[in-house]
Amino acid sequence: MVSIDVPVFYQEWATRSGGVIDAAAGVGPDTLEDARLAYRKFFQDSFPVPDGVTFDSVDADGVAAECATPADAVPGRHLVYLHGGAYLAGDPQGYRGLVGDLARRLRARVLVPHYRLAPEAVFPAPIEDAVTAYRWLLEEGAEPHNVVLAGDSAGGAMAVSALAAARDQGLPMPAASIAISPWANLEHTGATMFTLDGVDPSVNRAGLSRAADIVLGGAPRNNPLASPVFADTRGLPPVLIQTGAHEVMLSDAVRLAAKLAEDSVPLRLDVAPGMGHVWHLLAAHLPAADKAVADAVAFAEEHLPAAVAEEIVEGLARPQPSRLSI
Repeated sequence: MVSIDVPVFYQEWATRSGGVIDAAAGVGPDTLEDARLAYRKFFQDSFPVPDGVTFDSVDADGVAAECATPADAVPGRHLVYLHGGAYLAGDPQGYRGLVGDLARRLRARVLVPHYRLAPEAVFPAPIEDAVTAYRWLLEEGAEPHNVVLAGDSAGGAMAVSALAAARDQGLPMPAASIAISPWANLEHTGATMFTLDGVDPSVNRAGLSRAADIVLGGAPRNNPLASPVFADTRGLPPVLIQTGAHEVMLSDAVRLAAKLAEDSVPLRLDVAPGMGHVWHLLAAHLPAADKAVADAVAFAEEHLPAAVAEEIVEGLARPQPSRLSI
């Protein structure tokens, strides 16, 4: 196991993120490609892939993606994971550590779309790719009640907004959604955007505002696909929001929870004292991170069918009725 000094990790993460934002804005010493590769390598070096999980590249109806499969996967059980990176960086390869851990704990196949990034593709491109990947999974035979959608940071926001878009396109909803440290309001008006600016160890309001200008491509900051605190969330499945008490995004995550509650979406909001952005990454290094990952998995299991594997095995053992088309 890689030894991680938590403050040093967050400092380095902030540096890597700042380098990506600079490169995306056309300033700084690195090309955007180099900044993204450095961001990926930092994640790969920090979070090795757990044993017992394999990764395969897939084409999700034109969206590049990876599928992580644990050795003891429950047949039919799926997680769609939307990675973070401020819509500017991040990819399935860099997230193999966290995704592999989730796959192993949940015993689910995990589909990780490599959605298009800004500035090459601005909003609503990431949402379109997330919905396309989810639709592809259903067309491949996944049952919606056996699927959970999750994500962190930018992906945490999309864990809500992409489902609103999928609902509007007539797609059935998955069993549940998990939004980790969601970047839920690109207007950045929450109180903690000011009170915790400089306390949050990984991101700050100025950096987020610069990133928002790049990823929106001229779209308003209150665009509901970019800022789900403004979205119509009626009809969405149960949502778990997990956020750290030291995040500048905290107030806007709470505001997202309030919006979901107002729209009668079953909701659970967990605020972890003293934790920074996506502290889940530090599982095996922080007890609070292990608890957060375990809580997310328990929430998913609570809403997934029980004994999926046994039901399928029993079904295969029984004679199947003939099908008649009329």
